Formats: sequence, structure tokens, C-alpha cells
Amino acid sequence: MQASDRFNINSQLEHLQAKYVGTGHADLTRFEWAVNIQRDSYASYVGHYPMLAYFSIAENESIGRERYEFMQKMLLPCGLPPERDED
Repeated sequence: MQASDRFNINSQLEHLQAKYVGTGHADLTRFEWAVNIQRDSYASYVGHYPMLAYFSIAENESIGRERYEFMQKMLLPCGLPPERDED
């Protein structure tokens, strides 16, 4: 692999990271990464009706109730953020 290929790959990765939040970046904390994964999952469940129907049948709830619960979970999917040390 040549240096120009490596630069091209890195520039493409930086472009994707700037364009799509879920792809992360070097300064992304573990908590932020987990929040992105959880929110993407909940958004997928709400957006795909068969998946939403599966969850509603499994939990014996209405589809509207499951949609509401998933949207509420998107607010704080991993709880409150951890305390940061201000240096």
C-alpha cells in the first residue's frame, strides 16, 4: 500500500465520519458510541413495521404503545452521561 492510497482511505473515512454521526471519530467516548448504537436500533425498530409488530406481540402490548416506549427510550437510551473531569 502506497502513501497516497493510505491518505485517500483516511480522507474518505474522515468524510464519512463528518457526514454520518454514527460512524464515530477519534474523540468519541464509549458512552457516546453506545448512545448512537441504541438510538439507531430504536429508530430501526420504529421505522420497520414488521419488527415493531414482533416486539408488540412478544411483549403483549399494542403497536402504538411499543412505538411510544421506543421513542421514549431514545431520549436517554443509556441513562445519564457519566461525570466528566474538567481539567
